[in-house]
Amino acid sequence: MIPRRQFLQSLAVAAVAPRLVRAARAEPFRLRYVLASALYGEMPLDVILPEVARTGSEAIDIWCRVHGNQREQITAMGDDAFAALLGQHRVKLGVSTRYPLGPTGLGDEMSWLKKFGGRVIVTGSGGPSEPAGAEARTEVRAFLERMKPHVARAEECGVTIAIENHNKSLLCHPDSLRYFAEFNRSAQLGVAFAPHHLHPWVEQIPALIRDLGAKQIPFVYFQEHSVSSSQKMPKEIELQQLPGFGGGLDYRPIVKALADIRFAGPAEIFMHPMPRGVPILPTAGEITAAVNRSRDYLERCRLEVVA
Repeated sequence: MIPRRQFLQSLAVAAVAPRLVRAARAEPFRLRYVLASALYGEMPLDVILPEVARTGSEAIDIWCRVHGNQREQITAMGDDAFAALLGQHRVKLGVSTRYPLGPTGLGDEMSWLKKFGGRVIVTGSGGPSEPAGAEARTEVRAFLERMKPHVARAEECGVTIAIENHNKSLLCHPDSLRYFAEFNRSAQLGVAFAPHHLHPWVEQIPALIRDLGAKQIPFVYFQEHSVSSSQKMPKEIELQQLPGFGGGLDYRPIVKALADIRFAGPAEIFMHPMPRGVPILPTAGEITAAVNRSRDYLERCRLEVVA
């Protein structure tokens, strides 16, 4: 028999549990921003880290060459010095973006990220280029099979591998994303969801977010498609890659879809300068102001679409 005290305690827990569930569901949806070090080009980390709090971000995303060189800076200074810098500026390491390593070369980086309490590694899928239909189904299943030992390592480290849907790669066409959602079985492997690479299928973006769901989207980019990401253009055109700078993409349906799935991962405001590796604007203060302008726009979208 259950002792009377234990029985009464169980009744109390049962009575409170539904209220806790309702309270969790009632918690307002919010976006949790992470700051990309690459926006600052190859500026030193001690210049960039103070900007994390100033942009309303919760953590830093460390990029490597060719987009930035902060990962190389850390290698040069050593992990202890980097840890001291994080502590000095009260910044958390949230993400490591490591495209050159590819999806099967992340072993050492996962161990390094775990050491600092980071949770997400972003990389690409590699080829074949943009398969669709039956080919996408076959190739996605083969990719997930190849990833099994690397996903097992991610699970050991408590790290999630986020694969960007990128043009000219395996994860590009909406078919490949939907097959990924169908066949992926690991919570430690997901999509770094990039709306700008879905420009040919822009009307499908909200549905794709819902098809994938929060468990399959550990990371999202806020960046807009533009030819200025690959061609030299006037700065005012280049900056239109940033949300709220007049590029034309309506982010309200995107934010609404993210709210509907209760997306809880890092969200990154991003753009590509030309050439790669330079700051998007001349000074850290100007870059931070641009990020904040985008964040203000996204927050207006959030407030408009989330009841």
